[in-house]
Amino acid sequence: MQINQKKTVQVDVTLLKLHVKVRDSFAAGLVDAQGDEVGSYEGYVPGFFPGDHYGDYLILDIDLETGQIKNWKKPAATDIEKMLAGEDED
Repeated sequence: MQINQKKTVQVDVTLLKLHVKVRDSFAAGLVDAQGDEVGSYEGYVPGFFPGDHYGDYLILDIDLETGQIKNWKKPAATDIEKMLAGEDED
């Protein structure tokens, strides 16, 4: 005989995939070594952020063990400069 019954099983979860729609309200601040904000940006998600975000999505893969963002690539200084100047809007 077969019956419908829910059963809890343990699984090994390793990654949290975030796909957040931010629309045109993405905001970022740059902080120096002394903890002072030295620049900020508001607008579309900059092109150097990971994933096919089309300027409207924040797409991050977070390792649940370490808390590290797995799909982050180090931006170049020019990427940051373009973002602050508003030249890197998708």
